[in-house]
Amino acid sequence: MTDNPAATNDVAVSLRARINTGQPHTARIWNYWLGGKDNYEVDRAAGDQIRQLHPGIGEYARADRLFLGRAVRHLVHEVGIRQFLDIGTGLPTADNTHEVAQRIAPESRIVYVDNDPLVLAHARALLTSTPEGRTDYLDEDLRNVDAILEHAAKTLDFSEPVALILLGVVIFIGDDEDPYGLVRQLTDRLPSGSHLVLSHTITSPSMPDVDEAVKFWNEHGTPKLTQRTPQDVTRFFDGLELLEPGVVSCSRWRPQHAHGAEPEEVAMFGGVARKN
Repeated sequence: MTDNPAATNDVAVSLRARINTGQPHTARIWNYWLGGKDNYEVDRAAGDQIRQLHPGIGEYARADRLFLGRAVRHLVHEVGIRQFLDIGTGLPTADNTHEVAQRIAPESRIVYVDNDPLVLAHARALLTSTPEGRTDYLDEDLRNVDAILEHAAKTLDFSEPVALILLGVVIFIGDDEDPYGLVRQLTDRLPSGSHLVLSHTITSPSMPDVDEAVKFWNEHGTPKLTQRTPQDVTRFFDGLELLEPGVVSCSRWRPQHAHGAEPEEVAMFGGVARKN
């Protein structure tokens, strides 16, 4: 159920002029690594080159996606969250936020936000919903907090808890743009009982090939990335109550098969925290 014009064919056609097929784009490369088809030759070539620099990087995309599913399932099933604001949505793939949430609670409401024209062109895949729930899509930039919250209020009730999802999106906010203040602006406007779900590529002395891959990306792709240490990523949760096991490799955040060997660490760290 949606009134958003992003679902119409005319809008999708008009977006073609905004889609740069001559330069690799992170959302399309992510889609390529996840086995999707919404990418171009330039994205596949860059994705392969990055994978040569860091062979395990495709696992980050999968680990991040599985982290999303586990976090959403926990929030719906264990916490009772029924509203999600997913900023930096990326291209639709399997088990999008609304699919995971509405599978458990059909009445769940989800607002997706992204500023990538290709994501907007595919927004109808994100706008499917159970009859009991609702989904909506906003073509907007993470930096425009007021516009996002004003639009989201048409679908979400901000007097009730909301899960704010920021997966792999704050990496596009440079240190000179006050990324911590930006996240705080969003969480400050949410009611008590709301949760923040955030993931971020990290830099670590134990993973030097990640730095090489990011350097290559920033020379050739768009948008540019800012890496941060695990300690820097943890700062995004300041003032909130971090759920166990804290900020860890996305592959190690409450893995479904916790018994046996610990999942291999990836350079995409994430966490979930509660606003009290």
